[in-house]
Amino acid sequence: MFKKILIAVLLIILAFVVVVALQPSTFSVARSTTIAAPVADVFPNVNDFHKWEAWSPWAKLDPDAKVSFEGPPEGTGTAMTWSGNDKVGEGKMTLVDSAPDEHVNIKVDFVKPFEGSVNSAFGFKPDGGQTEVTWTMSGEHDFIGKAFCLVMNGTRMMAGDIDKGLAQLKSVVESATGP
Repeated sequence: MFKKILIAVLLIILAFVVVVALQPSTFSVARSTTIAAPVADVFPNVNDFHKWEAWSPWAKLDPDAKVSFEGPPEGTGTAMTWSGNDKVGEGKMTLVDSAPDEHVNIKVDFVKPFEGSVNSAFGFKPDGGQTEVTWTMSGEHDFIGKAFCLVMNGTRMMAGDIDKGLAQLKSVVESATGP
């Protein structure tokens, strides 16, 4: 009896390992919103990491997080490091490419609770007096990352965070520009 249970457990583990191994090694999650403000009013809120605290979906998760900035105050080369509780972890964002009113590309390196990197890209598309903002997060998964995303539905979690951030960005910008 014990031998049959052990074989069954091993087969379940083997099946899980095979399913995880067959998951895609890359991921990409993109979400968009339209903000009732010109792109010139939206872009600076993303291009300047000092302004992220007002709208980032992670900023309020740990009010005691230690945040520091490096490099220029905004644009290509600016960087922000953070260290906080288990909800925000520890890492560094570096703005690697910025074209005014067009796009912002950021490399995000996580240290805790796990090590890894993602690319975070913002695209801005003017539409009359409004701006369509698209936020895309993409990267590669190792075996542990694939398992996490399979078990915890990491893609849906990431999409939820992006949606929350875009909604908060919309609120911040539209409140500042007014009707």
